[in-house]
Parts: sequence; structure tokens; C-alpha cells
Amino acid sequence: MSIIRLKPGRQKLARKHHPWVFSGAIAAVEGKPQPGDVVTVQDANGMFVAHGYYNRKSQIAVRLLDWDESQVIDEAWWRACIKEAVGRRNTLLEQVETDAYRLVHAEADFLPGLIVDKYADFVVVQALTAGVERVKAIIVDELVSLVQPAGIYERSDPSVREVEGLAPAAATRFGETPPDTVEIKENNLRFLVDLKAGQKTGFFLDQRENRKVAAGLVEGRHVLDCFCYTGGFSVYARAAGAASVTSADTSESALVLLRKNFEINEIPFEESDLVKDDVSHLLRHYRDTGRKFDLVILDPPKLAPNKVHLEKAQRAYKDMNLLAMKILNPNGILLTFSCSGAVTPERFQQVVAWATVDAGREVQITGHLSQAPDHPIRLSFPESHYLKGLVCRVI
Repeated sequence: MSIIRLKPGRQKLARKHHPWVFSGAIAAVEGKPQPGDVVTVQDANGMFVAHGYYNRKSQIAVRLLDWDESQVIDEAWWRACIKEAVGRRNTLLEQVETDAYRLVHAEADFLPGLIVDKYADFVVVQALTAGVERVKAIIVDELVSLVQPAGIYERSDPSVREVEGLAPAAATRFGETPPDTVEIKENNLRFLVDLKAGQKTGFFLDQRENRKVAAGLVEGRHVLDCFCYTGGFSVYARAAGAASVTSADTSESALVLLRKNFEINEIPFEESDLVKDDVSHLLRHYRDTGRKFDLVILDPPKLAPNKVHLEKAQRAYKDMNLLAMKILNPNGILLTFSCSGAVTPERFQQVVAWATVDAGREVQITGHLSQAPDHPIRLSFPESHYLKGLVCRVI
């Protein structure tokens, strides 16, 4: 087995079970490991640190898998880890009325580069790294045994795989190919999901608990749902008795599914309340025309995939939160989110605070929101805490 030797002092995070070793931390590579090969990581003195898989093409050169020197990373290891991750969901979701949830959450489930989501009778897999690509057939076979789905569909993110030197991958890996839309249930509501072309793996499963929180706040209120996608928050809000819900997104295909999601839940809606527009433009329009709401939801896409984009993302977060505060009635509620891993919870709260100053508003935080429990946060890997949300009363 090839050995990755670290520079002096660069083993500290790895010994604390952080699963990433960046290329800049590596002093030497002993052997000729190919992308995805399992390697042994040693410190500068030749002492064992961990086993992981290697890819010289990626800035994250090694993704660590196991800190037991005697452990062999073989087929049995992968099968056991997948079985454990899937098994943990049995207790996580006992009180949740849903048939759509995450089965494997990559590094946070000790399986770097692997995402597995279940949607009713179908499973969607994302193999995002060369190491996972090597064992994809094993992963699919184990999921068939554990979950017994009607079909397993791979949707591996092209942009992430490109960094790993991998071609895009989208294909049925087992059983039936998913239909154009798959119906799921969540907290007594129904949603149609496009597993083959929808955002992420089809639906924002990580917002499940936050949609329930929003539903408890909307009764009798006029709501604006920004970046509504296929209507997770919008459907919850209308079902919970909102006086009105305006849903805004730039994607016509998302709004088409939003209409269908209202219909399958037998929830009436006004066509004029479905707005195809850029959110920043729309918020400015509402500010300039004096349109007001009682509750605004801001759930933008990932604006800072890494630290390079952080400064630009901060400006965008500040601008949209400022505008949202401007169009809220007195004592209105702002639910604001960031799903950017590079934006820490502390930094996100600071950016929202800057927005309050420029908006000339006093704001009270009445709640902190995060990702659903099937998207666990691994304490040795703070990057797994990617979804941050604030419930704000804007005075």
C-alpha cells in the first residue's frame, strides 16, 4: 500500500478525525497510487495517522476513512459502514411521517464522497469522488440488500466530479428507471419530485424540520417564499392557514411542479401568486412599490461553495436580507438561510446583523435553524454543518 507522508505539524487535524488532507499538507508520496487508491497516511516521523483514499487531481488529496491501523479498507469495510449509516436512520426518523430522507450523508456518516437519498420506492446515489467511484458497484449492491428499492438512480454532480477528474454520471444502476416525477409524503403533505433533473437529488430534504417551523408561524399572515423551487415552504404555508403565499423562483420547470404540488394536496392558489423572477429584482420591485408582507422566507442556493467565493456571497446575503427587512410589516418575521459550507453560523449571523443596520431595523432572533437529523453534523468535521437558519422578528 502506498504511503502519504505529511509535513511537520500537519497531522493535527487528521489525528482529531477531520477527514480531509489537503495537497499542501503532503511532504511525500511513497509509491504510485492511482486516483481512488487506498493509502496509509503517516506523520513526518513515520507514525501512523489514518487510512484513506487518494487523488492527486483534487485539492483534497486524501479523504480519511479509518483511524485504526489494523483495519483493512476492503469490500467488507464499505458494506459495514453503509449498513451502519442506513441503520442509524431507523431511530432518527421514528417520529417523522415521511418516506423521503437521506440514508448516507458523506463525511458526516464516515463515508466521504457518498450521498444516498431515498424517495419512496427509489434511491438516488451520488458518487462524488474517485474513491467512491471505485466501489460504486459494491455500494449499489449493498443498498439493494438493505433497502430493497424499486430502482437505484445515479445522479453524480458534474462540477464536483470534474474536480476529481471524473466524467459526469447519470444512469439507472439497479431496477426500474424513475418516472419523470416520483410522489413522496412528508408530514401529511404530498410532493412530486423530479429525481433525474431536479436540484440536488430532487428535493431539499434537509429543510424538512424547518418547513414545520415555518408552518407554525404563518397562520393569517401574508407570506413571501423566495427561491421557492417546487414549493416546499409554500405548500406547508398554505396548508397551515397563511392568508396568502407569493412564491418566487427563476425556474419555470420548478413553478410547474409547484402548481402540481398544490393540486395533489388539494390546496387552492392564485396563478398571480406564482412569480417567475430573479429574487433580488423582485425584492427591489416590492420595496419600490410599497408591497408589504408579514413573513418572508429566504432560502437561496449555495452562494459560497468555497472560501474563494466568500466575500461575494456575503455581499449577496446582506443585500437580500436588507431588502427583505424593508418589505416586512412591523413585527414581521424573516426566516433566512444559508446552505454555503464556507459560511459559518457565526459569520452568517454577522452578515444578517450588518443588514439590520443598513435597513434601519431592530431585529430579535427568536430561533436558530439547521439541517434535518438525517443530515447529521459530525463534530470533528464542522464543514458538515452547512445549513444555517435564523428566525428573526423585524421591529
